[in-house]
This record gives sequence, structure tokens and C-alpha cells, in this order.
Amino acid sequence: MTDFDPANFAHYGPKEFAQLVKSTPDDKIAEVMSGDLRGKVLSEVFSRMPQIFRADRAGATNAVIHWNITGRPDSGADTYEIVIENGTCTVSETPTRDPKLTLSMGPVEFLRIVSGGANPVMMFMTGKLKAKGDLGLAANIANLFDIPKA
Repeated sequence: MTDFDPANFAHYGPKEFAQLVKSTPDDKIAEVMSGDLRGKVLSEVFSRMPQIFRADRAGATNAVIHWNITGRPDSGADTYEIVIENGTCTVSETPTRDPKLTLSMGPVEFLRIVSGGANPVMMFMTGKLKAKGDLGLAANIANLFDIPKA
């Protein structure tokens, strides 16, 4: 499994996905994420977030988080909404609520973060990840999910 092939993405488990992203060069990920398969990859990643959500770590956290993934072929961004409330996590491809936190990043950075292959704090410090709103939530967000590691 050395070739980044989003067509088979749904068949990969979390660890296999993390290994796939880790072993794929940034330029190849950027190429895939600027093409027709971008929507499929993003939908698959976000559809998994409720399953890897750690309610036991969330405590009383209630938050609306918008994820802006830049780098769309039309120069736009895809925005997904994650709502954490009452110990559950739901995802929507159509944001409807005001966010407590907005995270913006490119597609390569996004896939590196969600596969456990990047340090979000370092990405924030170097400007590769932008956070607007509740920065305390931003610093803690990785603890709310069981992010696979390759």
C-alpha cells in the first residue's frame, strides 16, 4: 500500500490510512487533493470523526468547530462543521451554526493532522494552520479524538 489511492480509501482502516498518508510525498497528496477525488477524501475523513470521537475525554465540552480546507481547484475552500455537545460528535458538510473555533489549513496539512503525522501546535506556530476563536479549544482538540498513528 504505497500509492495514495483515494478510490479505495473507504476500505482502509485508521492505521492503514495513517500509514498511507505518512508514506505519500506532499506533492502527490496535493495532486490528488486538487483533483476530482478531493470531495471523496474529505467526506470519508469527516465521516469517520464521530467514530474516533472520545466522549470520555470531552467532559462538558460543547463546541461548534468549522474546518476550512483550502486549495480547491476553483481556489475556494471546503468547510465542514463538527458539533460536539452532550458527549456526542456530529459532522455536517453544510455549516449552519456560528463556530466557537474555525481552523483553516491546506489539504496536505489537513491530511497530515488527521493521520497523526503532524504537530498541530507547530503548524499553528509556523502559519500552516490558522485558528480563529477559542484557542484553548484549538490546543485541546487533538485530545478529543483517537487519532490513528502510523
